[in-house]
Amino acid sequence: MENFFSGILGNLILALKVIIFLLPFFLPITLGVLFFGIRMRYIRTRYIAEQDYVLLEIKIPKEIRKSPLAMEVFLTSLYQKGAVTYGDTYLEGKTRPWFSLELVSINGEIRFFIWSQIKYKNMIENQIYAQYPDVEIYEAEDYTSHIKHDSKENMMWGTNFKLSGEDVYPIKTYVDYRLEAKDKEEEKVDPFTAVLEYLGSIKEGEQVWIQILIQAHKKEGLREGRLFKKSEWTKDAEKELEKIKEGMKLDEAHYRIPTEGEKETIAAIERSTDKFAFDCMIRGFYVAKLESFNQISIVGLIGSVRQYNSNSLNGFKLGLYTDHTDNEKDWITIFSWLPGFKKAMEKRKSKLERRFLEAYKMRSFFNPPYRNHRGKAFILTTEEIATIYHFPGEVATTPTLARIPSKKAKPPPNLPV
Repeated sequence: MENFFSGILGNLILALKVIIFLLPFFLPITLGVLFFGIRMRYIRTRYIAEQDYVLLEIKIPKEIRKSPLAMEVFLTSLYQKGAVTYGDTYLEGKTRPWFSLELVSINGEIRFFIWSQIKYKNMIENQIYAQYPDVEIYEAEDYTSHIKHDSKENMMWGTNFKLSGEDVYPIKTYVDYRLEAKDKEEEKVDPFTAVLEYLGSIKEGEQVWIQILIQAHKKEGLREGRLFKKSEWTKDAEKELEKIKEGMKLDEAHYRIPTEGEKETIAAIERSTDKFAFDCMIRGFYVAKLESFNQISIVGLIGSVRQYNSNSLNGFKLGLYTDHTDNEKDWITIFSWLPGFKKAMEKRKSKLERRFLEAYKMRSFFNPPYRNHRGKAFILTTEEIATIYHFPGEVATTPTLARIPSKKAKPPPNLPV
């Protein structure tokens, strides 16, 4: 036994000597990496703070006879890679532009918003009018500005959704629901109507916010401020296709006939790789007056995205959220007798709510100050995004979905580009 402990002690001393010997080599590298990260965070935060932003509200007409393909065409205009030089990145802190597509229910009234830097305002208006000539677009006051974190006044709950599978697999889209193949409005099955019905069920004193943050996906390297390169997602898609085809291999020269499921999977991945892709994050947030709080509204928010899920491909599931987990609730119950334990856990919950609310208000995720806050960006193509955010046709009959008369003046022909 004495020899055993002596051996362990000897190994520890040897390891310590190796660390001390290598410290002069690795310490400068470590400090350099830390300085690089802090510097990039500082200049990017400054650049973002210097920009002007706008929140546009889109009011939709009663008659929209276009499928989500119209929204997909619009989304291609938001694919802004934002070309940068080394000077832009390391001196100015310039970042790739990002946008926020927002679907909101306030006391059951459903509203559509798009948030962006103000320099993209005219482009967004032009491209929306090109696809939806009868909509009306207004600069709106930020609906989040009136909400403060106050546990004596409001109940709050927020979450980041995430994909249930790998990025290369798409969710169930409007193409899978064959919306393009239906000519008659009454024959269409739009998965988006389930979300609208949920939002329309929200009662007085409640609010539900859904935020879809998107940023053009691209290969990144040192020019974009990354020490370690980030490849395009299509590389992973190609590897996954090769993996599927390898599973059909019988020998060096022969392959078996793919099953129907394999055919559908291959076709879905290949269709996705032919689309514009965005880095995305989807947030859901529920806030209610204390007297109006309804736990079922949170359950409805979690379940409102299930119709996009496919057992053989991909879907959405609940990510990190602001409430205590079930395990934490068990620990609170078990150790509630300890002085200050329950209070400390409630303080932690309050901090999560406050930070989530602030991140939502700032539309911050891809960059500081809330970069990758409680989640990881995932890939969605224009087809997938258009499925979960588009202007619905008459098939959506939610009473609280406000619509404007279809017959109206055309948008001005001299809108600036």
